[in-house]
Amino acid sequence: MSSILHIKSIAEYHRLMELPKPQHPLVSVVNFEDIKRTNIATNSSITYGFYSIALKQVLNGKLKYGQQEYDFDEGVLAFISPNQILRIEVEQGQEYSHTGWLLIFHPDFLWNTALANKIKKYDYFGYELKEALHLSDKEETMLKEIIRNINQEYNSNIDKFSQDVIISQLELLLTYSERFYQRQFITRKKSNHTILEQFEKILNDYFKSEDSSTIGLPTVKSISSSLNLSSNYLSRLLKTLTGKSTQEFIHEKLIQLAKEKLSTTELSVNEIAYGLGFEHPQSFGKLFKKKTELTPLEFRKTFN
Repeated sequence: MSSILHIKSIAEYHRLMELPKPQHPLVSVVNFEDIKRTNIATNSSITYGFYSIALKQVLNGKLKYGQQEYDFDEGVLAFISPNQILRIEVEQGQEYSHTGWLLIFHPDFLWNTALANKIKKYDYFGYELKEALHLSDKEETMLKEIIRNINQEYNSNIDKFSQDVIISQLELLLTYSERFYQRQFITRKKSNHTILEQFEKILNDYFKSEDSSTIGLPTVKSISSSLNLSSNYLSRLLKTLTGKSTQEFIHEKLIQLAKEKLSTTELSVNEIAYGLGFEHPQSFGKLFKKKTELTPLEFRKTFN
């Protein structure tokens, strides 16, 4: 297994990519075409100690995020959080080349600003590369204009207003990205509904399995992994399509099955709880009461 290269600082990134020293220690705007040393970034796994937002086209080569391969033959916007593993693979004999821009900023750059906490609410920093944002030409033009504004400020003399100006533009970029992701969820209806169907099948198959009592309750993470999606992306997708998060879907299915068993079988409440995968019947009773405003026994009595 290959080792992982961890690039801790923006200055270190510039040095490894043979770029000029950054104008600011905590933020930088990079044109991919200016990167001279690409061999350090190919066929190796990398993590950053900072946030990365990239709008790029990879002309030769594919990116890997975890075990998932992603082809950047179209311009897309990708968001990488600190310490997430990124891998770039190039076929033997090919030269890795890409175009576009990269905005990188250290978490310390957000210190003492509202964005320091707000950035955690942008789920797309937890998406996998294959869930990157595909931009229309109009959207791409809008975001490039914001980057140009950041770059202009970045290359000006740093003063006490510099951070505020860059932060305001960064917030605008993130807000537009949030809007464009919402558009992507809506416009890609066919593929998204296929995911919804697969999700429902996985959930149904789980509860039909005789092993549910021994393997425990289905989790957001386990179902997301079965779909080869990140947990954040799946929940956001389901919320957009149905108004419910992944966890709410799981709970709804649990309550539906519990109601069936309570109304059509002689199984005890404890037997039903264990059969559904609950480790403790009290947890089942608490969830059932929360969702139906009745205890399992009170619900069963309505059928007697």
